[in-house]
Amino acid sequence: MIEVGKTYLVMGLLDPDSIAYAIGRTIQRLGGKVIYTIQNEVLKRRFLDSRKTMTDAEKAGLDYRFCDVSKTDEIQALFAALPPLAGVVHSVAFANPKTCMGQEFHTDAFEDIQKSYRISCLSFAEIAKYAVPRMPDGGALVALSFDTQHVYPLYNWMGVHKAALEALTRALARRHGRDLVRVNVVSAGPLVTTAASKIPDFEHIGKIWMQTSPLPWDPVKDKQAVAETVAFLLSPMARMITGHVLPVDGGAAIMGGPLMDFEKPANA
Repeated sequence: MIEVGKTYLVMGLLDPDSIAYAIGRTIQRLGGKVIYTIQNEVLKRRFLDSRKTMTDAEKAGLDYRFCDVSKTDEIQALFAALPPLAGVVHSVAFANPKTCMGQEFHTDAFEDIQKSYRISCLSFAEIAKYAVPRMPDGGALVALSFDTQHVYPLYNWMGVHKAALEALTRALARRHGRDLVRVNVVSAGPLVTTAASKIPDFEHIGKIWMQTSPLPWDPVKDKQAVAETVAFLLSPMARMITGHVLPVDGGAAIMGGPLMDFEKPANA
């Protein structure tokens, strides 16, 4: 599936529980080379170095670069120093949970909203601008989203930015078709990560999935299903797919209300 020996950039590594790490390990298992990005040294020490679920050898074996996607000069420097790439994964998002999420949608914290938009959406366009020249033979860009067809409690401005990210993906797909670069989004169901733990009452969204997903959704184990779908979109097997949002959510996003008792899996 993945082009063996080719290099893939996975942006947004935080710790071993992050979606970025699951994606990177899947790419490596399929024969690709992986370079990760981490925001900065402080976050690396706090979240990656301190984790006991990775051995010292695994940590030492990571190929990573530092990049804060809210800073254009760091994005430029990152791609200027990279080898030719076959694909890039944008697994980056941020919103201040105290101002951009919670029980009240309206806020005067416009700087927080702008920062969240830049990191969660606009950065994908900046990354595409500098990544495409590193793909002389074409390639793929894949971002991570969350169901934008419904409005979830407390998710607020992050939901708005994810919708913008999906619209941006379509625009980038049109622009970069001439470069033979495909641009897609994977819309994942709720997954247990350190970042997700900052979303107010994240467990409530998980309960919604338990009530609505026709396929039993596991917010821990199904991280691998998401990673494998990203790997597929990065691969030549998806060579004629661009500009699309591919849900990997157990089917919850299509449902018109919760499952009735007779629809629930017997072992739920």
